[in-house]
Amino acid sequence: MRTRRLITTTLLLTGTPGLVLAGAGRPAAAAPTTASVRFADAAGIRVERVQRIDDRQYAIRVGTAALGRAVDVRVLLPAGYDPSKTARYPVLYLFHGTGGRASDWVRKGGAEATTAGRPLITVMPDAGFDGDGGGWFTDWADPGTKLGPSRWETFHVGQLAPWIDRNLRTVAARRGRAVAGLSQGGFGAMSYAARHPDMFGSATSFSGAPDIAHDPLTAAGAYGVISYVAAVEDGVPPDAVFGSRVADAINWRGHDPATLAANLHGTRLSLYTATGLPGPLDQGVPDPAAVGIEALTHQSTLTFHRRIQRLGIPSRFDDYTFGTHTFPYWARDLREEIGPLMSAFAHPSRPPARVSYESIDRTWTQWGWTISLDRRAPREFSRLSGATSAGFTLRSSGTATVTTPPSYRPGARYTVTVGGRRVTATAAASGRLTVTLPPNPRATTVRAEIARR
Repeated sequence: MRTRRLITTTLLLTGTPGLVLAGAGRPAAAAPTTASVRFADAAGIRVERVQRIDDRQYAIRVGTAALGRAVDVRVLLPAGYDPSKTARYPVLYLFHGTGGRASDWVRKGGAEATTAGRPLITVMPDAGFDGDGGGWFTDWADPGTKLGPSRWETFHVGQLAPWIDRNLRTVAARRGRAVAGLSQGGFGAMSYAARHPDMFGSATSFSGAPDIAHDPLTAAGAYGVISYVAAVEDGVPPDAVFGSRVADAINWRGHDPATLAANLHGTRLSLYTATGLPGPLDQGVPDPAAVGIEALTHQSTLTFHRRIQRLGIPSRFDDYTFGTHTFPYWARDLREEIGPLMSAFAHPSRPPARVSYESIDRTWTQWGWTISLDRRAPREFSRLSGATSAGFTLRSSGTATVTTPPSYRPGARYTVTVGGRRVTATAAASGRLTVTLPPNPRATTVRAEIARR
């Protein structure tokens, strides 16, 4: 049996940030943290080093086979956080941009001051290696580059979030998780929210690129930027991240928030953007790169915003026109976002009554529904829609095995009707039904009705 390691932190500096009671949304009286947090290995993450920077902030070095090397995670705790108490807190996963580090939001973006006095845990992980071009928040199409496996989605979503839940007193549910980021990190926030809508209740993009494959003009620009960053800043083949824009187009679409926008119904969305024209927070002559990159992300944000508008998905949309691709604007955006975000945590939306979701993955689980596909194509869109305890519609190819949420009486028998064909299914001890649909050589839509026998 593997020994569970505990790492005790070292206090470097002591501060006295403000304290709020868990569940409150406004700053309250100041109080020190009563005890250090011990971070243990969990969920595929190995803790290598912990530094307690001040009363709220921890710098943690972690290793994982998903990345093949160690990376950094910064954590900001609520003031007065006590590991021995029972209060639980929501978590904001806050991502840096291209060339950034886990410390960026603290050093440049005012995250510690902005979150002071809030009942909130803020987690800021690396999203690239040592300030390189970044991992683009996906498991790379080519895991054999000099950078190693580069399974960033596996690390952030499959390992980091469970590791945080195991080590800290979190609200370990969708209602207690939000994701946000700047630039490339804004893309990551929206991509993770669209691919895992049952995991994150809120997603925010600060000067992000939430459309990389849907709008043709925007997609062409995104491909150019991502290929350049991979080749020049990461030093890997241009198609290493998502694959060829032609041969692997479906992989680009399957991670593109605009393509997957229908998955975001019920997710609280915030979008902040400017045109790149110098604004009130610019000093001196702006860097031409900060002007040009903001113009590109502005285009991406606009096409994404139009896409969600057509789908009837609301958002908090702030196009402030004048501003460049620089931290003074993102720090201001975070200050403006934090209040509405805390309000959303206090008043979370309910899970959908009827589940709809689409993905290119062979196997996926959302909202308690699991779809496993035995098909010829390694990647192909499948779509579950209108799913309730009374039935569901699935579009897919190959043989699909559907496992339902625990909505049924254990041991009871149910009739599942698919295209006039009836089969009997018995609910497992968990209350779930498992149904295997007839094989289809091509993507076909079928409706399954479920009734108690």
